[in-house]
Amino acid sequence: MKHVASYSGVAFNEVPESENEIHGDDVAARFGFEGGLVPGVTVSAYLAHPAVAAWGMDYVARGAATIVIDQPVYDGRAFTVSVAPDGDGAYAATLANESGSVRARGRCWLPRELPVAPVRRGDPLLEAANKRPRGTPDIMRRMQQSGMGALLVRWDDGAEITRYFRDSEQMPAPLNPAAGGYAHLGFLLGLSNWALASNVLITPWLHLQTDSQCFEAIALGTELVVESAIADLFEKKGHHFCDVDVVAYRASDNAPVIQTRLRAIYQLRGL
Repeated sequence: MKHVASYSGVAFNEVPESENEIHGDDVAARFGFEGGLVPGVTVSAYLAHPAVAAWGMDYVARGAATIVIDQPVYDGRAFTVSVAPDGDGAYAATLANESGSVRARGRCWLPRELPVAPVRRGDPLLEAANKRPRGTPDIMRRMQQSGMGALLVRWDDGAEITRYFRDSEQMPAPLNPAAGGYAHLGFLLGLSNWALASNVLITPWLHLQTDSQCFEAIALGTELVVESAIADLFEKKGHHFCDVDVVAYRASDNAPVIQTRLRAIYQLRGL
């Protein structure tokens, strides 16, 4: 197996106008941040980049990752991802900013065998003009019991997060539009964000952690059905957290493509 390597890059916020206002400078500043936050899913893709660069389609099709976002990462700022072996076919990674402060950490690996594949439940699709309730603790508890609507998403150049570097030519071959254009982990983990935010209105909010397992590579033009369910809700230091289980399936044949558990602060302290 090809050796993974540490690398340096420049962070890129593709969605400063996102509905999640934490990615914009004005709202982020109100909460004490230096500017709009680079999406947590983009930061996650930086940690997985060495795996794609070294292992190529093997990782794109069946890679696994656990990633934790500890501190904000800002657009245009330099970062370094440092990797170290962590078992057979696995590495531990940290992402640090220019001053050496660790902002995110994780573990990426190729499982010897894929876990048992999830099966689509058949959750009803959300309507295009779905009127979302505000994501309060009461509403979230109700949704935990009643279930969530499924989301229909397409992987193409119109997706919300199409790349994790400003210059798409920096993307490794399987992900580079000129050399495959398969869906990258930032988009795939983004599915968990969009599944949650399509069911309830939550802004601003923070993506904190994901545990993910890919089952297939996603080619350009693929339509996906994303099913989700709230696994846990809790409060800590005035923030309200949720754990959400999310599975994306290829719409044409219901084959699972990625399974994720998302942890997020859906309601910040004081809101």
